[in-house]
Amino acid sequence: MTESRQFIPVRIAILTISNTRTLENDVSGQTLSDRVATAGHSLSARKIVKDDIRAIRHVMRDWTNRSDIDAIITTGGTGLTGHDVTIEAVKPLFEKEIDGFGTLFHMISFPKIGTSTVQSRATAGVMKGKYIFCLPGSPGACKDGWDQILQPQLDYTHKPCNFVEIMPRLEEHQQRSKA
Repeated sequence: MTESRQFIPVRIAILTISNTRTLENDVSGQTLSDRVATAGHSLSARKIVKDDIRAIRHVMRDWTNRSDIDAIITTGGTGLTGHDVTIEAVKPLFEKEIDGFGTLFHMISFPKIGTSTVQSRATAGVMKGKYIFCLPGSPGACKDGWDQILQPQLDYTHKPCNFVEIMPRLEEHQQRSKA
């Protein structure tokens, strides 16, 4: 028996984290925005913020409180330099980490850039019932992350399972603690 599923658009926000990018030259943010639209999803917000832990957390807290956002994709700040603080800003906010995201990202990157993939700290998690995916700042990394991980996992028709089908259950722990 084959179960047919109808596509469900996801409301996605894109945050570019950079000290140098503007909307005019943010190739990675635009790449993600274009792919979100092409896939049939809704772009709920797009913003650029400096490599600053407080500024990043402010946006994360604001966006995870919005009812028109289901997922947040960040680009930039996942490297190893002193100004790369995306992971330090976001990871402590996660209620759950999606450990396999970084592993899969490295598996996809390795055939293209070899051992240089170890310099990325791509990660993902859940905060307040919203998915947060942290991708590197290069357009190629954003293409790989979207095309090979996020696009299929944010598609309700993707089988055997996907992120969309479990969205309504991401905050079950909150319901249990209130009972």
